[in-house]
Amino acid sequence: MFKSIGLPEIILILVIILIFFGVGKLPQVGEAMGKAIRNFKTSQQDTTPDEEEAAPVKTSTRKATTTKKTAAKKA
Repeated sequence: MFKSIGLPEIILILVIILIFFGVGKLPQVGEAMGKAIRNFKTSQQDTTPDEEEAAPVKTSTRKATTTKKTAAKKA
């Protein structure tokens, strides 16, 4: 449906942004966009998917054995 964005399209978008916001506001807009992207990424990393939460916890069915060294330490 859509082709990939090429260099002419990127230049056109940048020119429209420059006209809309002006040269003075451009650094503030970039900073706000960067903060928003950083917050979005950190919020994604903090949450765990539902599949991981629903997974059963594996427990060991193996009985604990004591060796002579650990038995001597306990006594």
